[in-house]
Amino acid sequence: MLAPYVASLNLKKLIVASPDVGGSKRASNFSKKLHLLTDREVPMVICYKNRPDFNKVSEIKVLGDVYGKDVVIFDDIADTAGTLCKAAEVMKEGGAKSVRAVVTHAVLSGNACQRIEESALEELVCTDSIPVDPSCCSKLHIESLAVPIAHTIRAIQNHTSISETNIR
Repeated sequence: MLAPYVASLNLKKLIVASPDVGGSKRASNFSKKLHLLTDREVPMVICYKNRPDFNKVSEIKVLGDVYGKDVVIFDDIADTAGTLCKAAEVMKEGGAKSVRAVVTHAVLSGNACQRIEESALEELVCTDSIPVDPSCCSKLHIESLAVPIAHTIRAIQNHTSISETNIR
């Protein structure tokens, strides 16, 4: 449900990035959804990260070309936002025109909001699956899950297909 918002931004040189190798399948699916919504190819790059310890990233390398591109990093969770912010920094250093992050769940623990505010990220897009204080960061854009959940409940009550429910 986050893809329509990204498509509405009309980014000219859109490219999707996975923040790590493990999220590449998820990012690939997001890229395919954006392709359907924008009717143009949406390539993908993958970040390789070296973690010396839990919640610590020492190095990130981008596998692919981001020069002149509008990068959208797609991930499931933003906890401390360390990886997202470091990846955004590396992509901007690699010549990315813009970098956004899109996550399903924004935990935003510790100083994550400050880290995002001071980062190269132009925007962090998330759902309200976890309550998030919208004032914690000026770069935060929250998409509500209320309508899709209501449509799902209605489909269940009416004994109709959930997958065929129009959630947007």
